[in-house]
Amino acid sequence: MTARRGPIKALVAVEHSIIIAVWHTLSDNVPYHELGGDYFTRRDPERAARRAVSRLNDLGYRVTLDPMEAAG
Repeated sequence: MTARRGPIKALVAVEHSIIIAVWHTLSDNVPYHELGGDYFTRRDPERAARRAVSRLNDLGYRVTLDPMEAAG
């Protein structure tokens, strides 16, 4: 984000995220819990796969996906 918009705008975006988290925590009277670094991947795994394939295509690789069988 910093490379495209500049360090000040990136800092303001992070500050905004922190203020929103604090506001929700205080207004709902619940303890804060971190969603985790893989939150968006868990929320929409197909989108994460599409983005990964697209990124590899941009780097010059041809990618085909072959889903693994479900364990169990």
